[in-house]
Amino acid sequence: MKTFLNYLRRRAWFIAFMLIFAAVCAVVFALYGVSAEPVLYSAAICGAITLAAGAVDFVRFRSKTSRLSAMKNEITVTLDGLPETADCIERQYTELIELLYQSRQALDSQNRRRSSEMTEYYTLWAHQIKTPIAAMRLILQSQDTPESRELYEDLQRIEQYAEMALCYIRLDSDSTDYVIRRCPLDSIIRQALRRFSPQFIRKKIKLVYESPDISVLTDEKWLLFVIEQVISNALKYTREGSVSVYTEGSVLCVKDTGIGIAPEDLPRIFEQGFTGRNGREDKRASGIGLYLCRRICDRLGHTISAVSDEHGTTVKIDLAANMVDTRE
Repeated sequence: MKTFLNYLRRRAWFIAFMLIFAAVCAVVFALYGVSAEPVLYSAAICGAITLAAGAVDFVRFRSKTSRLSAMKNEITVTLDGLPETADCIERQYTELIELLYQSRQALDSQNRRRSSEMTEYYTLWAHQIKTPIAAMRLILQSQDTPESRELYEDLQRIEQYAEMALCYIRLDSDSTDYVIRRCPLDSIIRQALRRFSPQFIRKKIKLVYESPDISVLTDEKWLLFVIEQVISNALKYTREGSVSVYTEGSVLCVKDTGIGIAPEDLPRIFEQGFTGRNGREDKRASGIGLYLCRRICDRLGHTISAVSDEHGTTVKIDLAANMVDTRE
């Protein structure tokens, strides 16, 4: 019905002229006193011919509109399905579409090439920077002074930022190296805690850890990245008190006694580049860490959320869809 109404609107001028011509003929025949019988007979013949021509024209119109609707999902790939043109105006529109399509294809190709070059460059950079980081770590590990411990934490932070850059690049890559298997959750958490143990000691932050006896179907490397980011944030914004890592059923919780998150900022903390009030006060905040965590959790089938008040923040990673109880 909608197609028929569109057809009538498209042919409205032609229908209007036909009605005007019929009215003119009727008036002229009436003024000359022509008998109604031949007039009605000729009008019936003309009407039948017009309806037949209109029916054929409508079928062509419907076929063309159907094909154009189907092309909406294909036109970014190919123009082969465009319907044939009926006149010079339609040919000009078709030529214009082809020019726009070719221009877009050229731009897409150029953007893909630039994106590939950028990905290769930053991937190489992220791997190359690990060499001086490893060398500096060995030097600092041979010393045990307050200054060396502080420098070691800063070096660890540099390494974390390099990993974030590499993660950011790989996240949308076609070659992202996911290895999905069942992993003991305790093992993944302990890797993260060992990495940040010097910061717990130097800042005198108490660690409360309840070891979970469960496994999760996930990619160990990517889930470890998420847990490390969450623990890193907890340590960054906790000046004193504790950081607790525990599970509530299928939910992994990381709770701190830090400065908390402003209520107006809480709904946006997983957005790209969002730092919030506390993040702006801390000039080191990039607004990328939690965004990457959300993206990775989406890819792995997990969900991440946060609750916060004046007593601290709790980040929750729900592993329900992929968690298995390993207790006998």
